[in-house]
Amino acid sequence: MKRIGILGGGQLGRMLLQQAANYPLETWVMESDPDCPAAGLCHHFVKGDIRDPDDVVAFGRQVDVLTIEIEHVSLEGLQALEAEGRTVLPNSHALGIIRDKSLQKAFYAEHGIPTAPFRIIEGMAGLHRNLDFLPAVQKLATGGYDGRGVQILRTEADLSKGFDARSVLEKLIPVHKEVAVMVAIDAAGRQTVYPAVEMVFDPLLNLLDMQVCPADLSEAEGWKAEAVALSVARNLRSPGLFAVELLLDAAGNVYVNETAPRVHNSGHHSIEGNHCSQFDMLLRLLAGYPAGNTDAILPSVMVNLLGEDGHAGTPVYEGLPEVLAMPNTHVHVYGKGETRPGRKMGHVTLLGGDRHDLLHRAGLVKRTLRVKGTERC
Repeated sequence: MKRIGILGGGQLGRMLLQQAANYPLETWVMESDPDCPAAGLCHHFVKGDIRDPDDVVAFGRQVDVLTIEIEHVSLEGLQALEAEGRTVLPNSHALGIIRDKSLQKAFYAEHGIPTAPFRIIEGMAGLHRNLDFLPAVQKLATGGYDGRGVQILRTEADLSKGFDARSVLEKLIPVHKEVAVMVAIDAAGRQTVYPAVEMVFDPLLNLLDMQVCPADLSEAEGWKAEAVALSVARNLRSPGLFAVELLLDAAGNVYVNETAPRVHNSGHHSIEGNHCSQFDMLLRLLAGYPAGNTDAILPSVMVNLLGEDGHAGTPVYEGLPEVLAMPNTHVHVYGKGETRPGRKMGHVTLLGGDRHDLLHRAGLVKRTLRVKGTERC
């Protein structure tokens, strides 16, 4: 029985393990929190620090193939395991590029992949030296996650909101739509693509609010988005699952925003909405099975469940029975023991044949199902 190791025990690991139960696989998880969402679903839980190279190496030696559910892991540890001949997916080369946004942007430029004009800057002094580049988006080179580490700077007056750290300063382009394309690459380099999805972000939290599949794109826009995503994944030279986030302007130009080397929030709808979910696909890659069918079964909308503003503590899911009574509606609660404002606590996927009806129902879900807490903050 193949031993699959996962570094990180959050909701992505949890959903991966839920799918892994369908296969003859032995699952291992390493995480510092024994009460993390994935802890109770794996065969073997190891308490350890995914950022510590010694912990990563010791864990990796117990499994046949190792993957991640978050980028912030020890690259040194993964490189040591690869030097021993162990399989890491995605490989450390791809992960090293992606998790440092300055390297990621340089990678796009090197390979002729369209992305917004950018400059690499060092701290607040770098911001002040690049006033001519505003309006722009400042992104921390490392450490940002789930909307943190990103700041829009339109004028000099906004510089006080900037980050005093190594960053990417990215020219603000007029965004017409934001989409994502998921690409799977097996060990032989064969590529499989999921239909593009359209993303709607919470403007305050800079988090994905909801996502619509298929994206409302012209045929030309759809081909461009897929071609750009394939170019990103192919040039990373690694098997794995890659979520490529793209920006489209009103003229139909496509720019890469960011890439994630793992299962991703923009692919959660695929659990019910596609013949092969993103989690099923990753497990097939890890186990050496054939790629699955990425075709959509029905159009879908996925709604993120975020912790309510002003609430913390033990989560309370108000309106859950009402949402469960809705037709073709699928609720996923992530099993986190504590909520806080803006924290991802679950998601809901709705299936249906009519886009307008789906969006209406998604709005109803957002108004009905609220994640509150036992404490006010």
